[in-house]
Amino acid sequence: MAEEVHFYRASEKPYGAFSNLYRRSVEFEGQIFATSEHAYQAGKARKPEVRRWLMEAPSPALLAMAAHGLYYWDVAPGWSTTKFDRMRQVLRAKFTQHADLHELLLATGEARIVEVATVDNEVNRLWGEVNGVGRNMLGVLLMEIREELRQDNALNEPIPAAAE
Repeated sequence: MAEEVHFYRASEKPYGAFSNLYRRSVEFEGQIFATSEHAYQAGKARKPEVRRWLMEAPSPALLAMAAHGLYYWDVAPGWSTTKFDRMRQVLRAKFTQHADLHELLLATGEARIVEVATVDNEVNRLWGEVNGVGRNMLGVLLMEIREELRQDNALNEPIPAAAE
């Protein structure tokens, strides 16, 4: 197993599935979202009409671009402090609702998971890394979820029968 797992584009095999733009539905807060990006960004809008507008974006990438461009007054109060918890919850939903994604994440073992962006900007350096620089919060959260899944699997493993 490699010491690092890199991903960026949703279309890349096999780890593109770690991207929030990967087209796989997520049930979150009682609603079905087209992607984990949709579920995440739905929490960013302060007003229902802005949320609807974001959700109608023709692609997850355009949704992300639109959400990053919101005016301050259109963003939910406290977003800067709640966004990481929301992302963690969305990722937990994504990787528990789809067995193949669950297995893919667990198959990374102990590898460091890194979103490796190509364009250097503040958002890419927050959620990933550009040229090795950044907080890689998406990777950090994926590794947290991986550990949770690993612990859940250990708790749910059948107890071996006693030898007679």
